[in-house]
Amino acid sequence: MVIGKGDEDRLLGEDDLRALLAAAFDARDLDGKRVLVLIPDTTRTAPLPLMFRLLHDVVGSRVAALDYLVALGTHPIMGKEALNRLVGVSAEARAGRYANVQVFNHRWDLPGTLVPAGTIPADEMVRLSEGRLGQDLPVTINGMVYDYDLLVVCGPTFPHEVVGFSGGNKYFFPGISGPEVINVTHWLGALLTSYDVIGTPYTPVRAVIDRAAACITTPKLCCSMVVKGAGLAGLFIGTPEDAYRAAAALSARVHVEWVDRPYRRVLSVIPEMYADVWTAAKGMYKLEPVIEAGGEVILYAPHITEFSYTHGPIIERIGYHVRDYFVKQWDRFKHEPWGVLAHSTHLRGIGTYEDGVERPRIDVTLASRISPERCARANLGYADPDTIRPEAWARREEEGVLLVPHAGERLYRLS
Repeated sequence: MVIGKGDEDRLLGEDDLRALLAAAFDARDLDGKRVLVLIPDTTRTAPLPLMFRLLHDVVGSRVAALDYLVALGTHPIMGKEALNRLVGVSAEARAGRYANVQVFNHRWDLPGTLVPAGTIPADEMVRLSEGRLGQDLPVTINGMVYDYDLLVVCGPTFPHEVVGFSGGNKYFFPGISGPEVINVTHWLGALLTSYDVIGTPYTPVRAVIDRAAACITTPKLCCSMVVKGAGLAGLFIGTPEDAYRAAAALSARVHVEWVDRPYRRVLSVIPEMYADVWTAAKGMYKLEPVIEAGGEVILYAPHITEFSYTHGPIIERIGYHVRDYFVKQWDRFKHEPWGVLAHSTHLRGIGTYEDGVERPRIDVTLASRISPERCARANLGYADPDTIRPEAWARREEEGVLLVPHAGERLYRLS
């Protein structure tokens, strides 16, 4: 059963959220139990400070521990001050009212963080991937999940390039998982292509993630948020599968912008919460469906200086290419991390590779502090960000030109 409320035309108030959380948690035996809450980092928009405070109010006095784990995947580790800002508390508050609350990074980078949770057999992978993959998949997870009595996912749901919509069990895989599931699920998404997957509620990638999450024996609960502006259009609490399903249905109404024509050129203005191209690429994924063949998307990000703070050297080595560039040269690329290959194909978009010639469907141009030479080596276009005035792109839809001021979370689709 899902306890929830959602409406694309109004925002939930604090009293609504408190009542929903109380109804969900009061029904559970939590007295003296240890609770671990999984939350996103700053690359996702969500009212985490509000949820942090409400969860503490609702269950903090009942439980033996109410701790938080940032589901980084392979994103950069956050410092103490950044963690405090993420949950909206000062250092003084952390030492006072919230002295017993700990906020951890998922230390994917440290040996000993990950433990085995099980294996998805090869024959099951064939079925889940609809025949695209057929190897045993070891499932490893942050060992902290076994130090608590209840795991609570608390994160937003948006259209997503790899899995269709984010949220639910995605906070375990790739959120706090080992590299095996990350690489396999991302590459499966690349084989399917972001163009076809994004905005689809249930996909083969979601099937693999849900199956991997079934390996975790600790009880799980999910608070799926549907963000609208600075507030919440919906909050759904239940199993990760059921809460996700309800949130994705509302997200499809809140976060999808339907347009009646494709565009020749799109200026995708990247907000500063995306610190590198690895995360800023969402400004391409969410716009690709409405760009006409032969068109161009410009990622306008004057604050960005790196392709990826985690995977930069690999990206510099392999570049950005369409899926078939890798698939048709698999012996050359199969030893690279599959998750990085997937990111490469997602940013470059769909296209073909025949007789040694790569033909992407659209052009992808970076207007960032990454030099023209580095862009060229990575197989991307370059534009000088200092020559671009976003306001000059506004209100030119009839010319086939689209300005997207805060790109990355709304999906654009043709009606």
